[in-house]
Amino acid sequence: MLSLYTTQIIVTLIAVLLFYPFKQFIASLIKRFSTKEQRKDRRVKTVMRLFDFLLAVILIVVILTIWGVEPQSAILALTSVFTVIGVAMFAQWSLLSNITAGVLLFFSFPFRIGDDIRIQDKDFPVEGTIIDIKAFCTILLSTEKERISYPNSLLLQKGIVIIDKKLKRKTQEDNPVI
Repeated sequence: MLSLYTTQIIVTLIAVLLFYPFKQFIASLIKRFSTKEQRKDRRVKTVMRLFDFLLAVILIVVILTIWGVEPQSAILALTSVFTVIGVAMFAQWSLLSNITAGVLLFFSFPFRIGDDIRIQDKDFPVEGTIIDIKAFCTILLSTEKERISYPNSLLLQKGIVIIDKKLKRKTQEDNPVI
């Protein structure tokens, strides 16, 4: 009986043992990117957790494939699970879009913590300094010293102006308030 499953056991162990070095490799790539782009540690940890979750899902799929789970059974189970998750998450769709936007902001957007920005919104213009970028939202400190939590998905949809601090200081020196 044991010899019947020996191959699956060995291949499963290999997959699990390869998971950790691959996880470390992905983590080192993210850390290298964050160092090169001068990103903050808290954001790096958030992105690494999201990628760890993705790698764990991939490992589960690989293990199920190794053990020969029939595709029809797997598809039936997955569609049932996704249906329940879909109904439960329908109201929470904005959370998923904010997480995705947070990852995109980490990898591709030019503003960083400490930058002064102006969000180009006709109805509710916002200007402030970025004090933190989280998975769901970006925290700004407005010119009136208010803490503003701005959803990451909206940052992707709105125009963002990065205010040059040197230029702002020079303009204030040239035009003192009387």
